[in-house]
Amino acid sequence: MQKIFLSLGLIGIAASAAFAGEEPLTIERGDKRIAAILNLPDGVENPPVVLMMHGFTGSKNEFDMAGGKTGLFTYMAGQLAEAGIASLRIDFTGSGESSGEWAKTTFTGQIADAVDAFDFLQTLPKVDGHRVGILGYSQGGMVGAHLAGARPEANAVVLWAPVTNPMVTYTTIMGAEKIKEGLAAAEDAPVTADLSWGGQTTLNGAFFHELPLVSAAGAIASYRGPLQVMVGAKETIVAPQPTAGNQLLRYHDGPERLVLLDSDHDFGAETSPDLVKTELAPKTVEWFKSNL
Repeated sequence: MQKIFLSLGLIGIAASAAFAGEEPLTIERGDKRIAAILNLPDGVENPPVVLMMHGFTGSKNEFDMAGGKTGLFTYMAGQLAEAGIASLRIDFTGSGESSGEWAKTTFTGQIADAVDAFDFLQTLPKVDGHRVGILGYSQGGMVGAHLAGARPEANAVVLWAPVTNPMVTYTTIMGAEKIKEGLAAAEDAPVTADLSWGGQTTLNGAFFHELPLVSAAGAIASYRGPLQVMVGAKETIVAPQPTAGNQLLRYHDGPERLVLLDSDHDFGAETSPDLVKTELAPKTVEWFKSNL
């Protein structure tokens, strides 16, 4: 097994948009560098910790909530810290400040990043490596389900709007013809697609080839710990809900809860932070406090 190396404080707090008290760090494995931010609660020795994984085209702080420049994950990390829980939010390789190229992103690669980060937390002296939770949003939720299957010793899992059927979800995002083009492309051939929310992205054929091969439900079947799935009733991207969320609970054998919120895929946070502050974050904190 290759060593994981830790680099603290020298990668630029301003560049990472980290709040005071947070520590930017880099997890290195081989030639891969995963940029991350560690948030430790004040006055808590050896706290439990949650690994946070962003969504498709996102990064470790996630999108800014309405009314300010605070990312959804930045806010959530702060709420966990107030509850005495540490967190580590990462950029998948090819995203944010991590090494690699976005076009070469694959589900397999992100799952490997998640496993590397989880294993790192189990050895980090500043946190309790025997009390590690998983939080994933959207595509990061699907990755989180696979991580839980690969590391069933995780003490608790929360998945926000997790992708459960990639073929359906990415057809919604990119269109059926683009998915067909991607499936037919060579592994290293770039495919540029318009996104349903605006803008474009370019991914190699390898990303599309994995769409029918990954299964959040299949992965979560190997995890028997506490699972909370949080979805929006007005979803248009990971839809229909709550059906998609219930798919995970059907295959999961263990303590579980489905939380259905009156929201869309972003939990309304891009227009108002209210639902995040009154429902999404408190119920997430409650699950981790009860199970870590």
